Amino acid sequence: MKLTVIGGTGMIGSQVVQKLRAAGHEAVPAAPSTGVDLLTGDGLDQALEGADVVVNVSNSPTFDEASLGFFRTTMGNLLAAGERAGVRHQVVLSIVGVDQVPELDYYRAKALQEDLLRQGPTPYSIVRATQFFEFVNAILSWTSDDTTVRLPATRLQPMAAADVVDAVVDVATGAPLQGIRNVAGPDVFALDDLGRVTLAAQQDNRKVVTDDTAGMFAAVTGDVLIAGPDAHLAPTHYQDWIQSAR
Repeated sequence: MKLTVIGGTGMIGSQVVQKLRAAGHEAVPAAPSTGVDLLTGDGLDQALEGADVVVNVSNSPTFDEASLGFFRTTMGNLLAAGERAGVRHQVVLSIVGVDQVPELDYYRAKALQEDLLRQGPTPYSIVRATQFFEFVNAILSWTSDDTTVRLPATRLQPMAAADVVDAVVDVATGAPLQGIRNVAGPDVFALDDLGRVTLAAQQDNRKVVTDDTAGMFAAVTGDVLIAGPDAHLAPTHYQDWIQSAR
C-alpha cells in the first residue's frame, strides 16, 4: 500500500513514515522540505501520485485565529489533490474534545478541518488524540517564572507520541472509519497535579500554584478533554514515560 504522509517530517509524521515502512508499506513524507506547500498546493499532485491513502498530521504555524484560514485552505487543497489522484482514504489527526471548546481559536480551527474532511469527496477517518506527554513542559512554560508555575486544574488524559503514532498507523492501514476513533492515555490528571508530578520527576524545585485563569487550558471546563468510554486506551503511563525520558 502506498501512503503519503502530510507533515511527514515532523515529530509524529516522521515516526508514522518509519512505522509504515517497517510494516512493508510505501510511505512518502510530504512537507515544505520535500517540495510540498499545502497553502499554495505546490507539489501536492506529485506527492499524491499513486497514493492509496493520505495521512494528514500537518499543523498550523500559529494557534491563534489565523489557524482557521490555514486549515480551511490546506484541507481544500489536499482534498482536491486527493480526488485528482484517486486517493481512496483520507486520514486526519485531531484532538479529543476539539468540538467542545469554541473559546479556543485553534480548537475551532481543528473542528473546521474535521468538518471539511467529512464534507469532502473521499472516504475518511479522524483520529482524535489527547495531549501529548512531549508537550507538557511547553504547557508549563507558558505560565511560569523562576520560582512558580501557575496552572489550572483542568482535567487531561495525556498520552505518549509513540502511542499516537501507533493509533494513526492502525487506522491508516485499515478500512475508512467514516467517523472518529478517540485515543487517550491510561491515566487522568488535573493539569496542576500533572505539573507537580513533572517538576518532581525533573528535580525542579519550583512550586505549582493552582490558578484557574492561567494559560490556554483555563478556557476548558469540565471533562471535555477526557476520552469517553469508547476510547482506545494507550499502554504508556506518564510516570513511566517521564522517568525513562530523564
